[in-house]
Amino acid sequence: MTDLQIIELIEKEFKYKTLGATEQYLEIHSPVYSDNQLKVERIDREGKDKLIVGYIPVIGERFYFAVYIDIEANEIINIGTEAKNSVYFRADSDKFSLMELSKMTTLESTGGRNKGDERRNGIFWKESTIFFEPNKEPDEFEDKLNKLLSFLEQDRTGILKLVEKADGYIQIAIEFHNGNTMLGGPHIDKKVIKRMNDLGVSINFDLYVGGKSFKE
Repeated sequence: MTDLQIIELIEKEFKYKTLGATEQYLEIHSPVYSDNQLKVERIDREGKDKLIVGYIPVIGERFYFAVYIDIEANEIINIGTEAKNSVYFRADSDKFSLMELSKMTTLESTGGRNKGDERRNGIFWKESTIFFEPNKEPDEFEDKLNKLLSFLEQDRTGILKLVEKADGYIQIAIEFHNGNTMLGGPHIDKKVIKRMNDLGVSINFDLYVGGKSFKE
């Protein structure tokens, strides 16, 4: 299926609501449209179970509608939500500048700041911080974590240096849809735990909920 065919299929489902889940979600939240066309943030073709997932932003929220399409049948089989998953490596230091932190690794950072930079209204950062978030697009937590580890493993020595000299660690921020209070949660398997251990990194979670509950 082409991207256009996928978008048209999702638009049709959102219009006619043939699945009960579609009606249930659209009763409480609305997808984002741009110029009268449904905005699809990402079409994920990386699944191993012959599924394509379309991620559609939700008006006023940070999580996404997740539309699951069977590749063989060319039809939507389920609609749910995917949390806004932010998965990144960061290192903080009150001793080193952002440039000095950058030089500890060959990896290219995706952001950072210096100690003394203004945070807001005359309040200044007390530490320099460097960020590495190679995958900012909508995706499942497990996929994002694996992609981040693959990125960090390209310079294991540099990451170990950032961990040792600047308290580097993996930071997770997840915002779930609070549809029925059954949020679920992230899963980390043994292989991933070993990969994190080999890099010397710890992991920290910030969990949030947003959105409206389902109507009874």
